[in-house]
Amino acid sequence: KKLYLEPEYTKSRITDFEFKELVMLPREIDLNEWLASNTTTFFHHINLQYSTISEFCTGESCQTMAACNTQYYWYDERGKKIKCTAPQYVDFVMSSVQKLVTDEDVFPTKYGKEFPNSFESLVKKICKYLFHVLAHIYSSHFKETLALELHGHLNTLYTHFILFIREFNLVDPKETTIMDDLTEVLCSSSSSGSSSNGSGNGSSNSAAAQNHVKER
Repeated sequence: KKLYLEPEYTKSRITDFEFKELVMLPREIDLNEWLASNTTTFFHHINLQYSTISEFCTGESCQTMAACNTQYYWYDERGKKIKCTAPQYVDFVMSSVQKLVTDEDVFPTKYGKEFPNSFESLVKKICKYLFHVLAHIYSSHFKETLALELHGHLNTLYTHFILFIREFNLVDPKETTIMDDLTEVLCSSSSSGSSSNGSGNGSSNSAAAQNHVKER
């Protein structure tokens, strides 16, 4: 039974703001600028959210990077698959994303500096990794998040993030299927495009997903 799906917890938010409107590209704002600004903000917020439970996410308690019967592997720069603990995986994610968002050639901050041609694909990769971290927090550390009374923050962050990646098609829906049941509950009031095959699809595929390896 998934604790984070209990109605008493899913209704907890820190704001009732309409995130569907918040994620839309404003007029006269460059798309890449909007993607860069939001991606950087989500990186910092998800990193902060993870830090609240990081002391409970250890090599012993989380020997693999898993979320809802799906195990994630890290791929190094040479494409070598690395099986690692959850804290190691998250460290790889945060270190690599930090390197990208502070690289002036990738996330330019100076006037007149162009975004690289590969920018959108890099944003998609970052968002996929950040989703893995959120999924792991819900799947493995929701009890600790509850104890810290931070589930409202987590729900709000997740809703905002999911609506953002949907708005700009940044993550393959197959990648996020494992959390469709939660997405259905949290985003149904914020987005008319909520997943219609969410909870059923996620549960029916759980056995098949057990040995599924997400690739970079």
